[in-house]
Amino acid sequence: MTLQIHRHGQSREADFEKLNCGPGCHCVAWWVPTWDGWGARTEEQNSALRQKLYDRGEYDGYLAYDGDEPVGWCQVGARDRLEKLREQFELAPDPHTWAITCFYVRESSRRSGVARTLLWRILDDLPEQGARRVEAFPKRGHSVGEMWNGPEALFIEHGFQVVREDALRPVLALEL
Repeated sequence: MTLQIHRHGQSREADFEKLNCGPGCHCVAWWVPTWDGWGARTEEQNSALRQKLYDRGEYDGYLAYDGDEPVGWCQVGARDRLEKLREQFELAPDPHTWAITCFYVRESSRRSGVARTLLWRILDDLPEQGARRVEAFPKRGHSVGEMWNGPEALFIEHGFQVVREDALRPVLALEL
């Protein structure tokens, strides 16, 4: 597998949709104001919210390709744009901190280095975007299907440190 990593943008909207990141999520979980009712949201509601994000120029991530085929996604952007994330983890505002909030790798491409390559490329690119620090919020003790925030070991492998310990949801950070 020869991977190419690209920032998400208008020309990649169809590729993002082709990935179908989870059952109808459209990677908007952190964009809704609260977790209340998240499970009752429809794919159409999530798709409409994703379209509103596109309409305002919010292309919040990177796509991984094997040839022309999209095989992975990582949602990343300025942390303070996600009010629910800041509130849930009680984070003070910081315009130079970015957040990695979601990973998705197509099942047929898992365990082949897609997430590792995505993260490496993202960390290389973030300083050019104005980020000085990046945070991650992995879940501990969950199955592969529930590791949509990314596996903790992957972040540790790339130099992240635990900055807030929690048995289920630590906060990890890396100074860039």
